[in-house]
Amino acid sequence: MAESRKAIHAYLSPDAHDAWHDFAAEQGVSVSALLEAIAEDWATRPDGDDTAPSDREQLARVARQVDAARRRRRRS
Repeated sequence: MAESRKAIHAYLSPDAHDAWHDFAAEQGVSVSALLEAIAEDWATRPDGDDTAPSDREQLARVARQVDAARRRRRRS
């Protein structure tokens, strides 16, 4: 039986796009594999695991800034 998959589609800045693909190429993996590995890491952390809360919090802060900037551009 074929494995069930779902697609993620994202519009990135050219710099972010290149950074994902460059890092993946340097590591010899696909961007899809990187996303899958990150999601697996997040999903398997026990509740309350704070091994890197500052990294996750910083990631969320930056993501909120990106979202806000996109909303401002759409309104202009």
